[in-house]
Parts: sequence; structure tokens; C-alpha cells
Amino acid sequence: MSAMTEAEPRILTLDVLRGVAVMGILAMNIIAFAMPFQAYQNYLAFGGDDATDLWAWILSTIFVDGKMRAMFSLLFGASMLLVIHRADAAGGNGKRVHVRRMLWLLVFGLIHFFFIWMGDILVGYALVGLVAFLFRRKTAKQLLKWSMIFFGVGLLLFGLMFGSLYAFELAANAPGAPQEQVQQWQELEKEMGRPTPEKLEQDIARHQGSYAGIVGHKLREETFQPLVMTLMFGPETLALMLLGMWGLRSGFLTGDWKAARYKGIAIWNIAIGTVAFAVIAWLVIRSGHSVGASMALPMGVGVIFRPIMMLGYAALIILLVKKLGANGPAFSRIAATGRAAFTNYLGTSILMTLLFYGYGAGLYGTLDRAQIYLVVPVMWALMLLWSKPWLERYRYGPLEWLWRTLARGGRQPMRKQLAAAPAE
Repeated sequence: MSAMTEAEPRILTLDVLRGVAVMGILAMNIIAFAMPFQAYQNYLAFGGDDATDLWAWILSTIFVDGKMRAMFSLLFGASMLLVIHRADAAGGNGKRVHVRRMLWLLVFGLIHFFFIWMGDILVGYALVGLVAFLFRRKTAKQLLKWSMIFFGVGLLLFGLMFGSLYAFELAANAPGAPQEQVQQWQELEKEMGRPTPEKLEQDIARHQGSYAGIVGHKLREETFQPLVMTLMFGPETLALMLLGMWGLRSGFLTGDWKAARYKGIAIWNIAIGTVAFAVIAWLVIRSGHSVGASMALPMGVGVIFRPIMMLGYAALIILLVKKLGANGPAFSRIAATGRAAFTNYLGTSILMTLLFYGYGAGLYGTLDRAQIYLVVPVMWALMLLWSKPWLERYRYGPLEWLWRTLARGGRQPMRKQLAAAPAE
């Protein structure tokens, strides 16, 4: 007997890219799982006292930081457009399906932030996804134009926020700076990038404490944090979603372009991105990992180069899929990981918090930057091991099925039906 195929055909390149993205995101999120959140942005905020840690920071800054989140956002936009079109083509109401999906995603995101982990991106995806819906009928050329416009808005926003922060830092550290300005900067520095030993002890104690204590702190002290992060990263996220819609509509993400074109984008974009982020890392090191430079350069200037490098990664992966096909064990497992990306994303948060927080193994604040990265391939292996066999039996990952059931207002079929054996 052989399993029946799903009614909606899969696009292999999207699944593989999504699998790479959800795995790659952990390579940066691992810092925020295991250390005080300031360490994510500032190398010297926690630990960072040997060459191994420094090289871990340099390599992640150049090759990972922001690029996998950008790819995940790109693919969210492409998948969103695909769901809307398929709902309309099947005689349904694409708008209603989309709005219900985003509202339920918002619920999942709020649960994720307050009751699992503070580094949620789902709230932002849900809210920005409602805006991205307005662009669903734009042509590929129009989508690309609007994407560039919103990248410009994101660059302006980050420039105002982090550029002014950096300027304030330089002014406060200049000879003869007013004492009041110096004190204001020192207080700001403690909050954003260089917490005092007392602040670090409080943070570590809280995360090594009880589940109720961690959740209670977020409910009391970080009530509006998901909204603040959405407003901060919203323009860039919208730009990436529209770029994903362009990628689907233009054929870039579906592998329809010629191999030579993908090869050129992969070589040039990755090269440009590598040089740009190497310079950014060098400038941050040269500044002594100042708080202003650590935020203004990777996050602000990075708005220009993140999508460039991310598209280079995407082109390289698509080219490999086109050349090697879907039959290899690596691609088939990565594609399955991508098909269950929602489950893998939230499942990673659950497992990592159990590993690092006090109601689990309590490793929070006990490992240095280089040691933390040893956890990443173990989690990747878990994603790759469970996703493929699960999807050989079931149509969706567990949380994908729940999201689909809630969004469509009715229980969706889960187990794959088996075709009857042919008569002899």
C-alpha cells in the first residue's frame, strides 16, 4: 500500500528554505535562551572573556544574526500569499481564512511570549501579516517596489533610534561632557547593554527560579513588550514579507529561474553580505563593543545588508535543490522540518527553556558563549529526526494541525489515508 498525496501540492524549495530558517534561528536565539537578553546584542554584557567566545560572536554576527529571521519572514509572506490564493481557488474566502489564521497566530504568540519564552516573533508576524494582506493583489514589480519602500522606512526608524543612541553615547563620553549627561548615559547603558553585577545576579536568579516567578515578571514588567517589538521591527518585517510575496509571484522562491541566475545571486549577495558584516563586526570591536555601536551598526546598518545576504543564502539553497533534487536524505529531512516549522519553532522554545530555566535543568547563566553553541546541533538533530517520520504518517505537524483546525473553524483531517491495494 502507498500513502495518498495531499490535495495541496508542496513546493519543495519553500519547505527546504523554511527548514533551514527555523533551524538557523536557533543559532542566534540560543544566546537569549541561555543568557541575560543584553548579551544577544552586546558581546561584553555577559561573559565574553576569551578568544573562543569572541570568535563565536564574530562568526554569528557575520553569517547568522538577522539573516535566518529575515528568511523566516520572507517565507511567511510567501506562504501567506499561497494560502490566500489556494483558499480563493478552492471556492472559499481567502480573506476570512487569512484573518482567522492571523488572529489565532496572535493568540499563539501571546501564549508563547508570556508563558514560554520572551523572544517571540509570532505576535509581530500576526499583526504585520494583517497589513501585508492589503498587498496580495500587487504584481511582482509592485511588491518589490513596496518592499524597498518599507526597508527604507525601517532604515530610517533604526537610524533615528540607534543612531541617536550612538550619538548620545559619543557625546556623553567626550571630554568635558556635562556630569548630568554622563550620568544619564551610564543609567541607559546599564539597561541596554552593560548591566551591573547586581542586575545580572537578579536576572539569573529570576530565570533560575520558579516558573510562576518568570511568568509573573513578564506579566507585570513586560506587559506591552510584544507590541513594542512589533512597532520597532514592523517596517522591516513587512518589507521582508512583501519580498517573500514577490519571491513567490516572480518564481524566485519556487525555483523557476535559470540556474545561472541563482548562481550569480548566491555568489554576489553572499560576498557582499560577508564583507559588509565583517566590517560591521570590526567596527564594533574597534569601538570596544560600545552599547551604541553594538546596536546601531548590526541592527541599523544591517537593514541594508540583511536582505542582500539572506537572498544570497536562499539562491544557493534553491540552486542546490534544483541540482540535487528532493530524493536525498538531507533535503527530504530538511523539507520535513520546514513543513513542521511552527511545531519546531515553539517546540524549540519549550525544550530550550526546560534546559536553561530553573524549573528545568537550570543551566541559565552557567555556560559561556562558545559552550552554548554545542546545544544547537543537538536540537537540529532532534528536528531532523522527528519531522520526517511524523509527516510520513500525518498530514501536518501537531501545532500546524491545531492552527489549521482553529483557523478553519472545524477539525481538519490529520492522519494520511492509505490507498487500497490494487486487485490482483
